[in-house]
Amino acid sequence: MNSLTVRVARWSARHPWRTLVGWLLFVALCLGVGNAVGTDSAKTADYRVGEAGRAEAMAAQGHLERPSTEQILVSARSGPRPGSSGGVAVGALGEGPAAAARELTARMRRLPEVSGVADPVRSSDGRVLMVEVSLKGEELDAEAKVGALVAQTRAVQRAHPELLVQETGSPSVSKGVDQQRDDDLALSEKISLPVTLVTLLIVFGSLTMAAVPLVLALSSIAAAVGLAMVASHLSPDTGVGTNIILMIGLAVGVDYTLFYLKREREERARCGGRLGAEALVELAAATSGRAVVVSGLAVVASTATLYLASDVIFSSLATGTVVVVLVAVASSLTALPALLTVLGRRAELRALRRAERGRAARRIRGESGGRFWSALLRPAARHPMAALCVSLLALLALALPLTGLKITEMSRDTHSRAIPAMRVYDRLNEAFPERRVTHQVVVRADAGRSKEVIRELRELAGQATRDPLFTGYSRIRTSSDRRTSTLELRVPYLGNSRQAYASLGHLRHDYLPATVGRIAGAEYGVTGDVARYQDYPAHQDRRLPLVLGALLLVTFLMTLYAFRSVVLGVIGVVLNLLSAAAALGLLVLVFQHTWAEGLLDFRSTGSIGARVPLFLFVILFGLSMDYQVFVVSRIREAVLAGAPTRQAVLEGVRRSASVVTSAAVVMTTVFVSFVFLHLIEMKQIGFVLATAVLIDAFVVRVLVLPSAMLLLGERSWWPSRVGRTPAPVPVRQPADVR
Repeated sequence: MNSLTVRVARWSARHPWRTLVGWLLFVALCLGVGNAVGTDSAKTADYRVGEAGRAEAMAAQGHLERPSTEQILVSARSGPRPGSSGGVAVGALGEGPAAAARELTARMRRLPEVSGVADPVRSSDGRVLMVEVSLKGEELDAEAKVGALVAQTRAVQRAHPELLVQETGSPSVSKGVDQQRDDDLALSEKISLPVTLVTLLIVFGSLTMAAVPLVLALSSIAAAVGLAMVASHLSPDTGVGTNIILMIGLAVGVDYTLFYLKREREERARCGGRLGAEALVELAAATSGRAVVVSGLAVVASTATLYLASDVIFSSLATGTVVVVLVAVASSLTALPALLTVLGRRAELRALRRAERGRAARRIRGESGGRFWSALLRPAARHPMAALCVSLLALLALALPLTGLKITEMSRDTHSRAIPAMRVYDRLNEAFPERRVTHQVVVRADAGRSKEVIRELRELAGQATRDPLFTGYSRIRTSSDRRTSTLELRVPYLGNSRQAYASLGHLRHDYLPATVGRIAGAEYGVTGDVARYQDYPAHQDRRLPLVLGALLLVTFLMTLYAFRSVVLGVIGVVLNLLSAAAALGLLVLVFQHTWAEGLLDFRSTGSIGARVPLFLFVILFGLSMDYQVFVVSRIREAVLAGAPTRQAVLEGVRRSASVVTSAAVVMTTVFVSFVFLHLIEMKQIGFVLATAVLIDAFVVRVLVLPSAMLLLGERSWWPSRVGRTPAPVPVRQPADVR
C-alpha cells in the first residue's frame, strides 16, 4: 500500500482540484508546445529501403531522380455534360481537344510549382490527348503543390464544357487518399464514440460514471497528439501517427480507466459505506492501479520493438502508440483518482450510493457467479484437459489458412475508386497502356567510365526491346559530373501484375549482370514503383526474426516481472502467439478471397498488406497483457490470501469477467470502426485487431488460460512459492467469493 502507484493516487485523491487543474494544464501545454514546434514529416529519403532505395539515393545524388508528375487527359465528350445525372462517354478527337491542350500547357507553364510541361501525346486509338506536367521539389512535397495544378485543370474544363478534362498522378492520388482517410476517421469517430458510451452506460448504469472513461481517454488523446508533434523531431511522422493515436488511445484509455473504476466500485460495495472516497481510491490504486501500470509498460515495451524494423512507417506507428499509452497510464494514476474523489464527495452521489448499495452488492456477486460466465467456465472447471485440447485445436484450425498467406506492398492500384483521381488513373492506364510502369536503372561509376556505362546501358535497352514484357521505349540520361547514368524502360502492365514483377526480375537477375555488371567498380540498381513494392516486403522479411524475437523476449520478461513466474511467462508468450495466428488465419480467409467483398465493401487484392502481420503481432502482444495482467492479478490476490490455486483461478476469472467483457467490447468497437474505412490496409488492420481481441478475451482468457492453470496447479507460479506458502496472517476473503 505504499508503492509509487499508491502514493501518486493518494496525493491526487487528497488534492483533487489541484490534480485536475494540473491535468488540464498538462493537456493544454502538450497541445500548445506541439503546435508551436510543428510536425516534422518524413522526407522521401526516409522511405528508402532495399535495392530500390539505394538506386533512388544514387539517382538523387546525380540529380537524375524521376520528378513527380501529373497527367491531364483531354478528350471529346459524347453524352451528358459534367453535373448531369447521366454517364460520360469519350468521343473522337476534333480540333477542340488540341486547343484545350494548348491552353492547359500555357497555364501550367506559368505556375511556379511546375518544372516542365511535355508536349501533348495522343493515345493509340486517337481518342485521348495527354499532357504530362512535372513538379518541382521532392516527391512528398508534391502533394502540397498539386492543388494549383488541379485548379488550372478545372478552369480549362469550365472553359471547354464540351470536352472531358481530368487530372491524375501520384500527387493528386496521394491527396485524394489523405482526404479520404480524414473523412473515414471522422466516420470512425462517429461510430466508435457513441457505441463506447452506450457500452459504458450499460456497465455502470450511470451517465456520469460512463462519461469518465471517455473524457479521460479523449483528453489523453489530445495530449498525445501534441507530444507526438514534439517526438516527430526525433522520429519523423509519416502521416499515420494521428490515426494510431486515435485508435489505440481510445481503446487503452477507456480500458485502463474501466479497470480502475470497476475495482473502486467493487471496493465501495464491499465496504458498505464504511470507507471514504480517498480510501477507496487507494485500494483501487493498490490493485487495479498496479495492473494498469504493468499493462501500460507491457504495451510500450512491446511496441518499442517496432523500431527494430528499421522502417519509418513502423517507427511512426511505434511513437504514436508509446506516447498515447504512457499518457493514458498517467491519466489513470492522477486525473482519475482525483475525479473519483470529487465525484465521491458529492452529497447526491453519497445518497445514490446508499440507495444503490444493495444493487451494487448483487452486481458484484453476479460477477462472481453469473450464469453466463459460470456456463463458459464450466468446461474448464470440470474437464480442463478436454477444454484445453479442444480450444487449442480450434485456434490451430483458425490459424490453418496462414499456410496460404501472401504478403504484398499495397500499391496505388489497390486504392479505392471512390477517389476521383483513381478513376482517371484507370482511364490513363486504358488509354496509354505503354506508360503503366516505368523501371529506372541507375548506375554510378567513375567519370572516366561514362562512355562504357552508356554503351552497356544501350546494350541492356536492346535486350529489353527484344523482351515481350517491355514496350521498347528507353531513355538514357547522364549527370553533369558524368558519374551517374540512368536508363528508363517501360512495361505495358499494371504495377501489381505478375508480368510487371517478372520484368523487374529479368532486369535485376539477367540483363543487368550481363551488361552493367561487367563494369569494374560500378554500383547499380533498379528502382521505380514495382521495385519498391517488391523490396519493402523483402526488407520486412529480413527484419521480422529480429522484431519477433525481441517481442517474445519482452513479453516473457514483462510477465515474469509482473508475477515472478517463469511458467506464466511461457504461457503468456504461447497464448499470444496462438491469438495472433488465429486472427491472421481469419484475415487470410476473409481478405485474400472474394467471398466477403460485398459484406465488408472491399476489392480483394489476393494478398495481405505487408505491414499488417507485424503490426498485429506487436500491438496484440501488448494489448493482450491488459487481460493477462488483470485476470492473473485477481487470481494471484486470492492465492496470496490463502485460497488454493484451483479456487483462485475460478474465482479470479469470474470476478474479472465483467470488466474483461466490457474492455473487449470497447476495444472491438474501436477496431471494427476501422473496417468501414476505404483504405484496404486500414480495413485489414481493424479487422484483424478486432478479431484478435475477441479471441483473446472469450477463448484464451476464459478457456485456455484457466484450463492450463488448473492442470498445472501450484506449479503455475514456479519458481515463486506463491501457491505453496500460505499467508502468515489470514486475509479476509472478499464477500463475493463463495
